[in-house]
Amino acid sequence: MPEKAVDDVMEAAVGAHFSGLRIEALRLSSPSAPSSPSSARSAAAATAAHSNGTVYANGTASPATAASELASPAAIRQPFVIGVSGGTASGKTTVCDMIIQQLHDHRVVLVNQDSFYRGLTPEESARAQDYNFDHPDAFDTEQLLECMGQLKRGLHVNIPIYDFKKHRRCSESFQEAQNLQQGHELKVNASDVIILEGILVFHDQRVRNLMDMKIFVDTDADIRLARRIRRDTVERGRDISSVLDQYGRFVKPAFDDFVLPSKKYADVIIPRGGDNHVAVDLIVQHIRTKLGQHDLCKIYPNVHVVQSTFQIRGMHTLIRDRDITTPDFVFYSDRLIRLVVEHGLGYLPFTEKQVITPTGSVYMGVDFCKKLCGVSIVRSGESMENALRACCKGIKIGKILIHRVGDNGQQLIYHKLPMDIAERHVLLLDPVLGTGNSANQAIELLIRKGVPEDRIIFLNLISAPEGIQCVCKRFPLLKIVTSEIDSGLNEEFRVIPGLGEYGDRYFGTDN
Repeated sequence: MPEKAVDDVMEAAVGAHFSGLRIEALRLSSPSAPSSPSSARSAAAATAAHSNGTVYANGTASPATAASELASPAAIRQPFVIGVSGGTASGKTTVCDMIIQQLHDHRVVLVNQDSFYRGLTPEESARAQDYNFDHPDAFDTEQLLECMGQLKRGLHVNIPIYDFKKHRRCSESFQEAQNLQQGHELKVNASDVIILEGILVFHDQRVRNLMDMKIFVDTDADIRLARRIRRDTVERGRDISSVLDQYGRFVKPAFDDFVLPSKKYADVIIPRGGDNHVAVDLIVQHIRTKLGQHDLCKIYPNVHVVQSTFQIRGMHTLIRDRDITTPDFVFYSDRLIRLVVEHGLGYLPFTEKQVITPTGSVYMGVDFCKKLCGVSIVRSGESMENALRACCKGIKIGKILIHRVGDNGQQLIYHKLPMDIAERHVLLLDPVLGTGNSANQAIELLIRKGVPEDRIIFLNLISAPEGIQCVCKRFPLLKIVTSEIDSGLNEEFRVIPGLGEYGDRYFGTDN
Protein backbone atom coordinates (compact mmCIF):
# COMPACT_ATOMS: atom_id res chain seq x y z
CA MET A 1 0.00 0.00 0.00
CA PRO A 2 1.45 3.45 -0.92
CA GLU A 3 2.67 5.51 2.05
CA LYS A 4 0.24 8.33 1.23
CA ALA A 5 -2.71 5.92 1.23
CA VAL A 6 -1.62 4.52 4.58
CA ASP A 7 -1.41 8.04 6.01
CA ASP A 8 -4.91 8.83 4.71
CA VAL A 9 -6.31 5.69 6.27
CA MET A 10 -4.61 6.40 9.60
CA GLU A 11 -5.93 9.96 9.50
CA ALA A 12 -9.48 8.78 8.84
CA ALA A 13 -9.28 6.31 11.70
CA VAL A 14 -8.57 9.12 14.15
CA GLY A 15 -12.07 10.56 13.68
CA ALA A 16 -14.97 9.96 15.22
CA HIS A 17 -24.24 -2.01 42.93
CA PHE A 18 -25.47 -2.63 48.68
CA SER A 19 -24.13 -5.56 49.98
CA GLY A 20 -26.30 -7.36 52.48
CA LEU A 21 -29.43 -5.34 51.68
CA ARG A 22 -32.12 -6.84 53.82
CA ILE A 23 -35.79 -5.97 53.26
CA GLU A 24 -38.28 -7.26 55.78
CA ALA A 25 -41.93 -6.49 56.27
CA LEU A 26 -42.79 -4.59 59.43
CA ARG A 27 -43.92 -7.10 62.01
CA LEU A 28 -46.32 -5.83 64.68
CA SER A 29 -46.50 -8.86 66.93
CA SER A 30 -49.08 -9.41 69.64
CA PRO A 31 -48.64 -11.70 72.67
CA SER A 32 -52.18 -12.99 72.36
CA ALA A 33 -52.22 -13.50 68.62
CA PRO A 34 -51.16 -16.80 67.11
CA SER A 35 -47.72 -16.48 65.64
CA SER A 36 -47.03 -17.25 62.01
CA PRO A 37 -45.07 -20.42 61.36
CA SER A 38 -41.98 -18.92 59.85
CA SER A 39 -41.71 -15.91 62.13
CA ALA A 40 -39.68 -18.08 64.49
CA ARG A 41 -36.55 -16.85 62.74
CA SER A 42 -35.23 -14.87 65.67
CA ALA A 43 -35.28 -18.00 67.82
CA ALA A 44 -32.44 -19.41 65.74
CA ALA A 45 -30.03 -18.05 68.33
CA ALA A 46 -30.52 -21.21 70.38
CA THR A 47 -27.37 -23.31 70.28
CA ALA A 48 -27.37 -26.82 68.86
CA ALA A 49 -24.61 -29.42 68.73
CA HIS A 50 -21.53 -28.50 66.71
CA SER A 51 -21.80 -29.38 63.04
CA ASN A 52 -19.62 -31.84 61.22
CA GLY A 53 -20.29 -29.97 57.97
CA THR A 54 -22.47 -32.63 56.32
CA VAL A 55 -24.12 -31.52 53.08
CA TYR A 56 -26.50 -33.60 51.00
CA ALA A 57 -27.02 -32.63 47.38
CA ASN A 58 -29.26 -34.30 44.84
CA GLY A 59 -27.26 -32.92 41.94
CA THR A 60 -30.17 -31.07 40.36
CA ALA A 61 -28.90 -28.31 38.09
CA SER A 62 -30.76 -25.53 36.35
CA PRO A 63 -30.73 -25.90 32.56
CA ALA A 64 -28.34 -23.69 30.65
CA THR A 65 -29.79 -20.64 29.00
CA ALA A 66 -30.45 -21.24 25.32
CA ALA A 67 -28.35 -19.27 22.93
CA SER A 68 -31.45 -17.84 21.29
CA GLU A 69 -32.43 -16.12 24.54
CA LEU A 70 -29.14 -14.26 24.93
CA ALA A 71 -30.17 -11.34 22.81
CA SER A 72 -32.44 -10.16 25.61
CA PRO A 73 -30.75 -7.88 28.19
CA ALA A 74 -32.90 -9.47 30.88
CA ALA A 75 -31.53 -12.89 30.02
CA ILE A 76 -28.00 -11.53 30.27
CA ARG A 77 -28.31 -9.77 33.64
CA GLN A 78 -30.62 -11.99 35.64
CA PRO A 79 -29.74 -12.28 39.32
CA PHE A 80 -28.96 -15.55 41.08
CA VAL A 81 -32.08 -16.66 43.01
CA ILE A 82 -31.76 -18.82 46.12
CA GLY A 83 -34.73 -20.44 47.84
CA VAL A 84 -34.35 -21.32 51.53
CA SER A 85 -36.99 -23.53 53.13
CA GLY A 86 -37.38 -25.60 56.30
CA GLY A 87 -39.59 -26.04 59.31
CA THR A 88 -40.45 -23.32 61.78
CA ALA A 89 -37.47 -22.28 63.94
CA SER A 90 -35.13 -24.48 61.90
CA GLY A 91 -32.57 -21.69 61.48
CA LYS A 92 -33.47 -20.49 57.98
CA THR A 93 -32.82 -16.83 58.74
CA THR A 94 -29.54 -17.66 60.46
CA VAL A 95 -28.41 -19.43 57.30
CA CYS A 96 -29.58 -16.50 55.14
CA ASP A 97 -27.72 -14.01 57.33
CA MET A 98 -24.53 -16.06 57.10
CA ILE A 99 -24.81 -16.18 53.30
CA ILE A 100 -25.42 -12.43 53.13
CA GLN A 101 -22.45 -11.67 55.37
CA GLN A 102 -20.08 -13.77 53.29
CA LEU A 103 -21.34 -12.27 50.01
CA HIS A 104 -20.32 -8.82 51.22
CA ASP A 105 -18.95 -7.77 47.83
CA HIS A 106 -22.24 -8.44 46.03
CA ARG A 107 -25.65 -6.82 46.24
CA VAL A 108 -27.95 -9.24 48.08
CA VAL A 109 -31.62 -8.81 48.92
CA LEU A 110 -33.65 -11.02 51.25
CA VAL A 111 -37.36 -11.46 50.54
CA ASN A 112 -39.47 -13.16 53.22
CA GLN A 113 -42.50 -15.24 52.33
CA ASP A 114 -44.15 -13.91 55.50
CA SER A 115 -44.56 -10.55 53.75
CA PHE A 116 -47.07 -12.17 51.40
CA TYR A 117 -49.61 -13.46 53.94
CA ARG A 118 -53.19 -12.87 52.83
CA GLY A 119 -55.20 -10.46 54.90
CA LEU A 120 -57.90 -12.08 57.04
CA THR A 121 -61.56 -11.19 56.65
CA PRO A 122 -63.34 -9.72 59.70
CA GLU A 123 -64.89 -13.13 60.36
CA GLU A 124 -61.50 -14.87 60.17
CA SER A 125 -59.88 -12.22 62.35
CA ALA A 126 -62.47 -12.81 65.06
CA ARG A 127 -61.36 -16.44 65.20
CA ALA A 128 -57.65 -15.90 64.42
CA GLN A 129 -56.67 -18.55 66.93
CA ASP A 130 -58.35 -21.12 64.67
CA TYR A 131 -56.76 -19.89 61.44
CA ASN A 132 -54.03 -22.06 59.93
CA PHE A 133 -51.11 -19.77 59.07
CA ASP A 134 -49.05 -22.79 58.02
CA HIS A 135 -51.25 -23.76 55.06
CA PRO A 136 -50.24 -22.80 51.48
CA ASP A 137 -53.56 -20.98 51.02
CA ALA A 138 -52.51 -18.53 53.75
CA PHE A 139 -50.07 -16.89 51.31
CA ASP A 140 -50.71 -14.64 48.30
CA THR A 141 -48.56 -16.66 45.92
CA GLU A 142 -49.68 -14.71 42.86
CA GLN A 143 -48.29 -11.46 44.24
CA LEU A 144 -45.12 -13.23 45.33
CA LEU A 145 -44.64 -14.48 41.77
CA GLU A 146 -45.24 -11.00 40.39
CA CYS A 147 -42.68 -9.39 42.72
CA MET A 148 -40.06 -12.07 42.12
CA GLY A 149 -40.58 -11.85 38.36
CA GLN A 150 -39.89 -8.11 38.41
CA LEU A 151 -36.79 -8.57 40.55
CA LYS A 152 -35.47 -11.20 38.14
CA ARG A 153 -35.97 -8.72 35.29
CA GLY A 154 -33.82 -6.19 37.14
CA LEU A 155 -36.71 -3.93 38.19
CA HIS A 156 -37.40 -2.53 41.65
CA VAL A 157 -40.58 -3.73 43.38
CA ASN A 158 -42.76 -2.84 46.35
CA ILE A 159 -42.88 -5.46 49.08
CA PRO A 160 -46.19 -5.75 50.99
CA ILE A 161 -46.25 -4.86 54.67
CA TYR A 162 -48.19 -7.34 56.79
CA ASP A 163 -49.57 -6.44 60.23
CA PHE A 164 -49.34 -9.58 62.36
CA LYS A 165 -51.39 -7.96 65.09
CA LYS A 166 -54.38 -7.18 62.85
CA HIS A 167 -53.68 -10.08 60.45
CA ARG A 168 -53.98 -7.95 57.33
CA ARG A 169 -51.96 -5.70 55.08
CA CYS A 170 -51.16 -2.36 56.64
CA SER A 171 -53.39 0.38 55.24
CA GLU A 172 -50.30 2.53 54.82
CA SER A 173 -48.84 0.03 52.39
CA PHE A 174 -51.81 0.47 50.04
CA GLN A 175 -51.33 4.22 50.15
CA GLU A 176 -47.65 3.80 49.44
CA ALA A 177 -48.43 1.55 46.48
CA GLN A 178 -50.63 4.31 45.05
CA ASN A 179 -47.91 6.97 45.41
CA LEU A 180 -45.03 5.38 43.59
CA GLN A 181 -43.92 8.65 42.05
CA GLN A 182 -43.64 10.29 45.47
CA GLY A 183 -41.10 7.81 46.75
CA HIS A 184 -43.15 6.67 49.78
CA GLU A 185 -43.19 2.98 48.93
CA LEU A 186 -41.11 0.22 50.46
CA LYS A 187 -38.81 -0.63 47.55
CA VAL A 188 -36.53 -3.54 46.79
CA ASN A 189 -33.95 -2.73 44.13
CA ALA A 190 -32.29 -4.95 41.55
CA SER A 191 -29.57 -7.15 43.03
CA ASP A 192 -26.93 -9.74 42.15
CA VAL A 193 -28.48 -12.30 44.51
CA ILE A 194 -32.10 -12.71 45.65
CA ILE A 195 -32.79 -14.93 48.64
CA LEU A 196 -36.42 -16.04 49.02
CA GLU A 197 -37.00 -17.52 52.46
CA GLY A 198 -40.05 -19.19 53.97
CA ILE A 199 -41.51 -22.47 55.15
CA LEU A 200 -43.45 -23.10 51.93
CA VAL A 201 -41.32 -21.52 49.19
CA PHE A 202 -40.81 -24.97 47.60
CA HIS A 203 -44.52 -25.90 47.64
CA ASP A 204 -45.56 -24.15 44.39
CA GLN A 205 -43.77 -25.32 41.26
CA ARG A 206 -43.99 -21.86 39.70
CA VAL A 207 -42.02 -20.41 42.60
CA ARG A 208 -39.49 -23.25 42.47
CA ASN A 209 -38.91 -22.61 38.77
CA LEU A 210 -37.64 -19.13 39.61
CA MET A 211 -34.81 -20.50 41.74
CA ASP A 212 -31.25 -21.26 40.68
CA MET A 213 -30.49 -22.98 43.99
CA LYS A 214 -32.81 -24.54 46.56
CA ILE A 215 -31.65 -25.02 50.16
CA PHE A 216 -33.54 -26.95 52.83
CA VAL A 217 -32.55 -26.28 56.45
CA ASP A 218 -33.08 -29.55 58.32
CA THR A 219 -33.19 -29.34 62.12
CA ASP A 220 -34.41 -31.89 64.66
CA ALA A 221 -38.09 -31.45 65.57
CA ASP A 222 -37.37 -31.33 69.31
CA ILE A 223 -34.88 -28.51 68.84
CA ARG A 224 -37.31 -26.58 66.65
CA LEU A 225 -40.10 -26.96 69.23
CA ALA A 226 -37.79 -25.89 72.07
CA ARG A 227 -36.77 -22.79 70.10
CA ARG A 228 -40.39 -21.93 69.36
CA ILE A 229 -41.44 -22.31 73.00
CA ARG A 230 -38.54 -20.13 74.15
CA ARG A 231 -39.31 -17.44 71.60
CA ASP A 232 -43.07 -17.28 72.13
CA THR A 233 -42.89 -17.34 75.94
CA VAL A 234 -39.94 -14.99 76.38
CA GLU A 235 -40.42 -12.58 73.47
CA ARG A 236 -44.20 -12.70 72.99
CA GLY A 237 -45.44 -13.30 76.52
CA ARG A 238 -47.49 -16.37 75.64
CA ASP A 239 -47.96 -19.33 77.95
CA ILE A 240 -46.58 -22.75 77.14
CA SER A 241 -49.99 -24.40 76.83
CA SER A 242 -51.12 -22.05 74.04
CA VAL A 243 -47.83 -22.55 72.19
CA LEU A 244 -48.16 -26.32 72.41
CA ASP A 245 -51.82 -26.16 71.39
CA GLN A 246 -51.03 -24.21 68.23
CA TYR A 247 -48.04 -26.44 67.46
CA GLY A 248 -50.14 -29.61 67.76
CA ARG A 249 -53.14 -28.32 65.81
CA PHE A 250 -51.44 -26.49 62.94
CA VAL A 251 -47.64 -26.28 62.92
CA LYS A 252 -46.70 -29.97 63.11
CA PRO A 253 -49.47 -31.24 60.75
CA ALA A 254 -48.56 -28.56 58.19
CA PHE A 255 -44.89 -29.50 58.45
CA ASP A 256 -45.72 -33.17 57.83
CA ASP A 257 -48.17 -32.42 55.00
CA PHE A 258 -46.45 -29.57 53.13
CA VAL A 259 -42.97 -28.62 54.36
CA LEU A 260 -41.32 -32.02 54.74
CA PRO A 261 -42.55 -33.34 51.35
CA SER A 262 -40.96 -30.30 49.66
CA LYS A 263 -37.56 -31.36 50.97
CA LYS A 264 -37.19 -33.61 47.91
CA TYR A 265 -36.92 -30.52 45.69
CA ALA A 266 -33.84 -29.19 47.52
CA ASP A 267 -30.48 -29.09 45.76
CA VAL A 268 -28.67 -28.85 49.11
CA ILE A 269 -29.82 -30.00 52.56
CA ILE A 270 -28.15 -28.40 55.58
CA PRO A 271 -28.41 -30.46 58.77
CA ARG A 272 -28.55 -28.47 62.02
CA GLY A 273 -29.09 -25.16 60.29
CA GLY A 274 -26.94 -22.16 61.13
CA ASP A 275 -24.54 -24.21 63.25
CA ASN A 276 -23.33 -25.96 60.09
CA HIS A 277 -20.64 -23.44 59.09
CA VAL A 278 -18.89 -25.84 56.72
CA ALA A 279 -22.08 -26.34 54.70
CA VAL A 280 -22.72 -22.60 54.45
CA ASP A 281 -19.11 -21.99 53.36
CA LEU A 282 -19.49 -24.56 50.55
CA ILE A 283 -22.76 -22.99 49.44
CA VAL A 284 -21.24 -19.50 49.35
CA GLN A 285 -18.31 -20.82 47.35
CA HIS A 286 -20.73 -22.31 44.79
CA ILE A 287 -22.71 -19.06 44.62
CA ARG A 288 -19.54 -17.07 44.02
CA THR A 289 -18.62 -19.42 41.18
CA LYS A 290 -22.03 -18.97 39.58
CA LEU A 291 -21.98 -15.19 40.01
CA GLY A 292 -18.62 -15.05 38.28
CA GLN A 293 -19.93 -17.10 35.37
CA HIS A 294 -21.94 -15.14 32.85
CA ASP A 295 -24.64 -16.99 30.89
CA LEU A 296 -22.54 -16.66 27.74
CA CYS A 297 -19.64 -18.34 29.54
CA LYS A 298 -21.81 -21.43 29.96
CA ILE A 299 -22.33 -21.62 26.21
CA TYR A 300 -18.84 -20.50 25.14
CA PRO A 301 -16.23 -21.92 27.54
CA ASN A 302 -13.56 -19.85 25.79
CA VAL A 303 -15.11 -16.62 27.20
CA HIS A 304 -13.63 -15.48 30.51
CA VAL A 305 -14.94 -12.57 32.60
CA VAL A 306 -12.76 -11.03 35.29
CA GLN A 307 -14.44 -11.71 38.64
CA SER A 308 -16.42 -8.65 39.64
CA THR A 309 -15.68 -6.78 42.87
CA PHE A 310 -16.85 -3.44 44.19
CA GLN A 311 -13.46 -2.00 43.09
CA ILE A 312 -14.01 -3.15 39.50
CA ARG A 313 -17.64 -2.06 39.52
CA GLY A 314 -16.62 1.30 40.97
CA MET A 315 -14.05 1.85 38.22
CA HIS A 316 -16.64 0.93 35.60
CA THR A 317 -19.02 3.43 37.16
CA LEU A 318 -16.40 6.16 36.83
CA ILE A 319 -15.32 5.52 33.23
CA ARG A 320 -18.92 5.09 32.07
CA ASP A 321 -19.90 8.49 33.52
CA ARG A 322 -20.20 10.92 30.62
CA ASP A 323 -19.12 13.82 32.86
CA ILE A 324 -15.78 12.34 33.94
CA THR A 325 -12.69 14.36 33.04
CA THR A 326 -10.25 12.99 30.49
CA PRO A 327 -7.40 12.54 33.02
CA ASP A 328 -9.67 10.58 35.34
CA PHE A 329 -11.02 8.52 32.45
CA VAL A 330 -7.48 7.60 31.42
CA PHE A 331 -6.41 6.83 35.01
CA TYR A 332 -9.26 4.47 35.82
CA SER A 333 -9.26 2.93 32.33
CA ASP A 334 -5.58 2.10 32.76
CA ARG A 335 -6.31 0.43 36.10
CA LEU A 336 -9.02 -1.74 34.55
CA ILE A 337 -6.90 -2.55 31.50
CA ARG A 338 -4.06 -3.69 33.76
CA LEU A 339 -6.43 -6.11 35.52
CA VAL A 340 -7.68 -7.49 32.21
CA VAL A 341 -4.12 -7.94 30.91
CA GLU A 342 -3.01 -9.72 34.10
CA HIS A 343 -6.07 -11.98 33.90
CA GLY A 344 -5.38 -12.75 30.24
CA LEU A 345 -1.75 -13.64 30.94
CA GLY A 346 -3.01 -16.33 33.29
CA TYR A 347 -4.23 -18.34 30.28
CA LEU A 348 -0.79 -18.59 28.69
CA PRO A 349 1.18 -21.84 28.95
CA PHE A 350 3.92 -22.14 31.54
CA THR A 351 6.68 -24.51 32.55
CA GLU A 352 7.68 -25.54 36.05
CA LYS A 353 10.84 -23.94 37.38
CA GLN A 354 12.87 -24.47 40.53
CA VAL A 355 14.78 -21.58 42.16
CA ILE A 356 16.85 -21.07 45.28
CA THR A 357 15.54 -18.32 47.60
CA PRO A 358 17.81 -15.91 49.56
CA THR A 359 17.32 -18.16 52.59
CA GLY A 360 18.86 -21.07 50.69
CA SER A 361 15.51 -22.85 50.39
CA VAL A 362 14.15 -24.47 47.26
CA TYR A 363 11.03 -22.95 45.73
CA MET A 364 9.06 -24.80 43.08
CA GLY A 365 7.43 -22.25 40.80
CA VAL A 366 6.65 -21.64 37.14
CA ASP A 367 8.30 -19.85 34.25
CA PHE A 368 6.37 -17.47 32.01
CA CYS A 369 5.73 -18.05 28.32
CA LYS A 370 8.62 -16.43 26.43
CA LYS A 371 7.21 -16.32 22.89
CA LEU A 372 4.58 -13.62 23.32
CA CYS A 373 3.53 -10.43 21.56
CA GLY A 374 0.70 -7.93 21.61
CA VAL A 375 -1.33 -6.65 18.66
CA SER A 376 -3.51 -3.55 19.06
CA ILE A 377 -6.43 -2.71 16.81
CA VAL A 378 -5.85 0.96 15.97
CA ARG A 379 -6.72 3.24 17.48
CA SER A 380 -8.60 2.34 20.66
CA GLY A 381 -6.45 -0.74 21.15
CA GLU A 382 -3.39 1.47 21.51
CA SER A 383 -4.76 2.60 24.88
CA MET A 384 -4.04 -0.91 26.20
CA GLU A 385 -0.40 -1.01 25.15
CA ASN A 386 1.05 0.71 28.23
CA ALA A 387 -0.63 -1.76 30.57
CA LEU A 388 0.72 -4.66 28.51
CA ARG A 389 4.25 -3.21 28.57
CA ALA A 390 3.98 -2.72 32.34
CA CYS A 391 3.14 -6.41 32.75
CA CYS A 392 5.50 -7.84 30.13
CA LYS A 393 8.89 -6.17 29.99
CA GLY A 394 10.18 -5.58 26.48
CA ILE A 395 7.19 -7.18 24.75
CA LYS A 396 6.84 -6.66 21.01
CA ILE A 397 3.58 -4.99 19.93
CA GLY A 398 2.15 -4.94 16.41
CA LYS A 399 -0.74 -2.90 15.00
CA ILE A 400 -3.74 -3.58 12.81
CA LEU A 401 -5.92 -0.83 11.31
CA ILE A 402 -9.39 -1.74 10.11
CA HIS A 403 -11.29 1.07 8.40
CA ARG A 404 -14.70 0.88 6.80
CA VAL A 405 -14.75 2.44 3.31
CA GLY A 406 -18.10 4.01 2.46
CA ASP A 407 -21.31 2.08 3.06
CA ASN A 408 -20.56 -1.01 0.99
CA GLY A 409 -19.07 -2.93 3.89
CA GLN A 410 -15.58 -3.20 2.39
CA GLN A 411 -12.70 -3.27 4.89
CA LEU A 412 -9.34 -1.71 4.19
CA ILE A 413 -6.66 -3.32 6.39
CA TYR A 414 -3.21 -1.97 7.26
CA HIS A 415 -0.93 -3.93 9.53
CA LYS A 416 2.54 -3.93 10.98
CA LEU A 417 3.31 -7.16 12.83
CA PRO A 418 6.40 -8.89 14.26
CA MET A 419 8.15 -10.93 11.57
CA ASP A 420 8.04 -14.10 13.69
CA ILE A 421 4.43 -13.66 14.86
CA ALA A 422 3.51 -17.19 13.70
CA GLU A 423 5.78 -18.55 16.43
CA ARG A 424 4.25 -16.45 19.20
CA HIS A 425 1.18 -16.35 21.41
CA VAL A 426 -0.76 -13.19 20.57
CA LEU A 427 -2.66 -10.86 22.92
CA LEU A 428 -5.10 -9.00 20.66
CA LEU A 429 -6.04 -5.63 22.17
CA ASP A 430 -9.29 -3.70 21.68
CA PRO A 431 -11.15 -2.14 24.63
CA VAL A 432 -14.66 -2.57 23.19
CA LEU A 433 -16.07 -5.67 21.47
CA GLY A 434 -19.23 -4.47 19.69
CA THR A 435 -20.54 -6.24 16.62
CA GLY A 436 -17.43 -8.39 16.33
CA ASN A 437 -16.91 -7.60 12.63
CA SER A 438 -13.63 -5.71 13.09
CA ALA A 439 -12.38 -8.30 15.55
CA ASN A 440 -13.08 -11.08 13.04
CA GLN A 441 -11.14 -9.22 10.36
CA ALA A 442 -8.16 -8.83 12.69
CA ILE A 443 -8.27 -12.47 13.79
CA GLU A 444 -8.48 -13.67 10.19
CA LEU A 445 -5.41 -11.60 9.36
CA LEU A 446 -3.47 -13.14 12.27
CA ILE A 447 -4.44 -16.65 11.17
CA ARG A 448 -3.36 -15.88 7.58
CA LYS A 449 -0.01 -14.80 9.01
CA GLY A 450 0.36 -18.27 10.52
CA VAL A 451 -0.82 -17.69 14.11
CA PRO A 452 -2.77 -20.75 15.34
CA GLU A 453 -6.28 -19.83 16.47
CA ASP A 454 -5.77 -21.33 19.92
CA ARG A 455 -2.74 -19.05 20.49
CA ILE A 456 -4.81 -15.86 20.27
CA ILE A 457 -6.24 -14.24 23.41
CA PHE A 458 -8.56 -11.31 22.74
CA LEU A 459 -8.50 -8.73 25.57
CA ASN A 460 -11.13 -6.01 26.02
CA LEU A 461 -12.79 -3.95 28.74
CA ILE A 462 -16.42 -4.47 27.74
CA SER A 463 -18.15 -6.83 25.33
CA ALA A 464 -21.57 -6.96 23.74
CA PRO A 465 -23.24 -10.41 23.65
CA GLU A 466 -23.68 -10.06 19.90
CA GLY A 467 -19.96 -9.53 19.45
CA ILE A 468 -19.06 -12.48 21.64
CA GLN A 469 -21.38 -14.75 19.68
CA CYS A 470 -20.05 -13.46 16.36
CA VAL A 471 -16.41 -14.10 17.30
CA CYS A 472 -16.87 -17.36 19.20
CA LYS A 473 -18.96 -19.03 16.52
CA ARG A 474 -16.33 -18.24 13.93
CA PHE A 475 -13.27 -18.90 16.09
CA PRO A 476 -14.21 -21.40 18.82
CA LEU A 477 -10.58 -22.03 19.86
CA LEU A 478 -9.74 -18.38 20.53
CA LYS A 479 -10.04 -17.05 24.11
CA ILE A 480 -11.86 -13.83 25.01
CA VAL A 481 -11.04 -12.07 28.29
CA THR A 482 -13.21 -9.12 29.32
CA SER A 483 -14.05 -7.23 32.50
CA GLU A 484 -17.80 -6.90 31.86
CA ILE A 485 -20.41 -8.13 29.39
CA ASP A 486 -22.89 -5.36 28.60
CA SER A 487 -26.58 -5.66 27.72
CA GLY A 488 -26.30 -5.49 23.96
CA LEU A 489 -26.27 -3.25 20.89
CA ASN A 490 -28.76 -0.50 20.06
CA GLU A 491 -30.16 0.28 16.63
CA GLU A 492 -26.98 2.21 15.82
CA PHE A 493 -24.86 -0.84 16.73
CA ARG A 494 -23.40 0.89 19.78
CA VAL A 495 -22.77 -1.09 22.95
CA ILE A 496 -25.36 -0.35 25.65
CA PRO A 497 -24.83 0.92 28.34
CA GLY A 498 -21.33 1.07 26.91
CA LEU A 499 -18.47 3.56 27.13
CA GLY A 500 -19.18 5.83 24.17
CA GLU A 501 -16.39 6.55 21.66
CA TYR A 502 -13.60 5.02 23.71
CA GLY A 503 -10.68 6.21 21.59
CA ASP A 504 -11.90 9.80 21.54
CA ARG A 505 -12.48 9.80 25.29
CA TYR A 506 -9.11 8.23 26.07
CA PHE A 507 -7.01 10.40 23.77
CA GLY A 508 -8.98 13.59 24.47
CA THR A 509 -10.33 14.13 20.94
CA ASP A 510 -14.01 13.99 21.83
CA ASN A 511 -14.46 17.77 21.94
